[in-house]
Amino acid sequence: MARESKEEKLIRMTQIERDITVSHPSKHIAGIDEVGRGPLAGPVVTACVSIPFAKMIPGVDDSKKLSELRRETLYPLLKENAVYAKTAWVSAQVIDEINILNATKRAMEECAADLENGIFLIDAVKGLRLPGEAYPIVHGDAQSYMIAAASIIAKVERDRYMALLHEKYPVYNFIKNKGYGTREHIDAIKKYGPCPEHRMTFIQKFLPGENA
Repeated sequence: MARESKEEKLIRMTQIERDITVSHPSKHIAGIDEVGRGPLAGPVVTACVSIPFAKMIPGVDDSKKLSELRRETLYPLLKENAVYAKTAWVSAQVIDEINILNATKRAMEECAADLENGIFLIDAVKGLRLPGEAYPIVHGDAQSYMIAAASIIAKVERDRYMALLHEKYPVYNFIKNKGYGTREHIDAIKKYGPCPEHRMTFIQKFLPGENA
């Protein structure tokens, strides 16, 4: 099978947006995605992004499929060309209070709140209170340009934050694991205990005495 060109990928990744535009030509089509639902530490970060077709940049894809360098290269271009690009963060402490699903929903609603006249494409999260019609799409970050763009912006901002946390709490190696539950990270929690950025509801079983 021939490798997909950037132009072919752009056409494929914008098919959903173009189909919606036919019936809603005056609406801003935006993508919403989250990064950081699974980690043991750090915030969950969401982004809502809307970019005009004429300013779309080839090479956008699900952030997990792109290298860190590629994400960092695309980030300023996406921000520059977007008519709307906003992120929202929910801290580890609030995640512990309201659970990760509710925290993700809160962040998604917050990042989209200021987009008027919008239609929102969302990566498989339902039941959101948004200022416009919502289209949940399973694996949306691999199918929708707008959702993929949102995933890149959210991931770059969260990864940068985790790099700052690494400077403050180097024993957990957040610069590498980004707060996810790697063996090294779990071993550090067991040895040094948690820091204020850890999600206590996620790490209880790794704390001393929990398995006694």
